[in-house]
Amino acid sequence: MALTLLLVFWTSVWPYLLGFLLVGATGAAGWWLWRTDRLLRRRDRHRRQEDAVLAGRRTLAQVDVMTGTEFEELVAGLCRRDGCTEVRRVGGAGDNGADVLGRLPDGRTMVVQCKRYAPSRAIPNRELRDLLGARVHFCADVAVFVTTTRFSGPSESFAREHDILAVHRDLLGLWNNGASLVSLAGVNGRGQGDARHRTRWKQAYGG
Repeated sequence: MALTLLLVFWTSVWPYLLGFLLVGATGAAGWWLWRTDRLLRRRDRHRRQEDAVLAGRRTLAQVDVMTGTEFEELVAGLCRRDGCTEVRRVGGAGDNGADVLGRLPDGRTMVVQCKRYAPSRAIPNRELRDLLGARVHFCADVAVFVTTTRFSGPSESFAREHDILAVHRDLLGLWNNGASLVSLAGVNGRGQGDARHRTRWKQAYGG
């Protein structure tokens, strides 16, 4: 009799027990997936933050010995760090005067020209004219010229007249150390120092 009652009871209850176990297993699996996703996202954020910090620890002396491609990748990475989107390096043969393309955080399109030159050189007007052509070619809203050296007096004036963000060596150092690209626009055309600064520059780098 007892065995019969047990069999009847089990026959009635086991579907509910099975359903409960399935629901519990599904919930546990869902929680595990959610927790794993959170952990991976957190680790990715930490990795990106660490990469940004490491990028900022590069000295200008280390930047000076980069290849042209490495310098372009550095500039693209700094743009991404500052919240720019759709950033891609396009430098190379047939680049139409652009090394990096992307969008600023406010959505404006940008075209970037990168020149890793010895500090003893100065950027002439003709290279800025090439960037103007690239801005037209790519229908970009903003043109940025980034270099490891300085701009000549005429080329600096040319940049201001044609609304080109001219990131010379000193501004590159600020950008590399954490200042945002957008903030550099506030000091565009300045920061290369007075005559005394330029004299010290020539003593240090020549040219």
